[in-house]
Amino acid sequence: HYCLRSQEFLGECQTVAQYRLFDCGRYPALVRVAANGVSVKGELFRVDQNCLTQLDLVEAVNEGLYERAGIQLLVPFESLDVDAYFYRQSVLELADCGDHWESNC
Repeated sequence: HYCLRSQEFLGECQTVAQYRLFDCGRYPALVRVAANGVSVKGELFRVDQNCLTQLDLVEAVNEGLYERAGIQLLVPFESLDVDAYFYRQSVLELADCGDHWESNC
């Protein structure tokens, strides 16, 4: 994503098995699930405050599309305090992508 170009890439990561991804078309929807959670694959970046502000705008946090909240990762990042963007809308009509997202999964 263009917002992350100048930020520090820490590596590929995976969450604990408490989440799922859904397909919103041009972007994914990460959600916490009570049952049938999977370990979602992703990338971890260290971002500065300016980038975080820009990401909040892109993810429409103030409009309620996503919320930024803590997420639990597996080794080797399990001890880091990490945030992710969680989808706040219904996923009932969206395709379930499981552990990774590709457009039109």
